[in-house]
Amino acid sequence: MIQYPMSFSAESQSPSGIATLWSTETSNGKVSAAIPPEFEGPGNGFSPEDFYVLALTNCFIATFKVFAEKSKLNYQDITAKGHLTLDRDEKGVPWMKTFLLKVHLSGCIEEEKAQRILNKVSQSCMVLNSVKTEKAFEFSVSA
Repeated sequence: MIQYPMSFSAESQSPSGIATLWSTETSNGKVSAAIPPEFEGPGNGFSPEDFYVLALTNCFIATFKVFAEKSKLNYQDITAKGHLTLDRDEKGVPWMKTFLLKVHLSGCIEEEKAQRILNKVSQSCMVLNSVKTEKAFEFSVSA
């Protein structure tokens, strides 16, 4: 049984300067982070925008895997491609405006069951439910 509340932590440390990479870590490991070239940074590391789209995409995958297991849905693999669009709101403030997630489930012969689970996951993912970014989904299933 899953017990709530739970907590997760991250720690980041960076030297000064826009062109410097920094490290950020959780209990699962350390990665390099950087300001992306789109914001005049050096790139070559994960940006906050990368982490955001990764969190949304991987929350969907993780939630799907749990739901599929509990529903005894057989499939070969799931591929999810997330696309994040940044824009400015009506006041000119930049924000993460839209997120499109294209999901393909292969090696699945129970298409209707799979579609029901995919739709349920799109409404049940904790990270997706916690953001104000507009979300859209495209699902496909093949045997």
